[in-house]
Amino acid sequence: MLSACAGGGSQTVSEDGIYDPYEPGNRKVHRFNRGLDRALVRPAAIGYSTILPDEVEDSIGNFASNLGEPSIVVNSLLQGDLRGAGNSTLRFLTNSTLGLFGFFDVANEFKMAQHETDFGETLHVWGVREGAYLELPVLGPSTTRDTVGLVVDLFTNPLSYTVDEPEAYYGTVASVAASLSTRGRLTDTIDSVLYESADSYAQARLIYLQNRRFELGQEDPGAEIDPFALDTEGF
Repeated sequence: MLSACAGGGSQTVSEDGIYDPYEPGNRKVHRFNRGLDRALVRPAAIGYSTILPDEVEDSIGNFASNLGEPSIVVNSLLQGDLRGAGNSTLRFLTNSTLGLFGFFDVANEFKMAQHETDFGETLHVWGVREGAYLELPVLGPSTTRDTVGLVVDLFTNPLSYTVDEPEAYYGTVASVAASLSTRGRLTDTIDSVLYESADSYAQARLIYLQNRRFELGQEDPGAEIDPFALDTEGF
């Protein structure tokens, strides 16, 4: 079923390696997302980053990241990555205790680098194909494989089943705050893609797919990602 969701059938892939059979619908969602960003997300992110000191932003981001470590442990185990699972377990225990519930990344000071993974990568390891490109409302660029991964990741964090309300929502609030922080700090870069490129949809699609494939080891590590490679004509 997962293979089918990720485009297990025949695919017509463009010369630049992009499979986007739902482009008309995706572009409508992209226009909605860009309007939402302009009206709400961008002003909120800039205000958030302006009001809060960098140290506070970093602490909230660390807290959100720490609460995601158990999910990384689960996905690492599903991928057969025992080293990654062990590293994330140690990071979670260290930051949850010495780092005051994760507000401080003490594990990084102990040379325990953060290991990132998700169920989308787990599906990739299992051989599930990338599938079609999708732009999701609010969440932005994705693929059918990564969309399935996003849904499953809602249930892979053990903390979801062990923490009572309202504490169970702290992670969600912290994640939203961390996303606003990222949007605020990368305002110039994101604005150049969304509002200054000739075709912001094509630009966002290219950047997402190239970066995601690089994360999964599908792209040449030496290849340079040019976010304006498709910025040749207006739409």
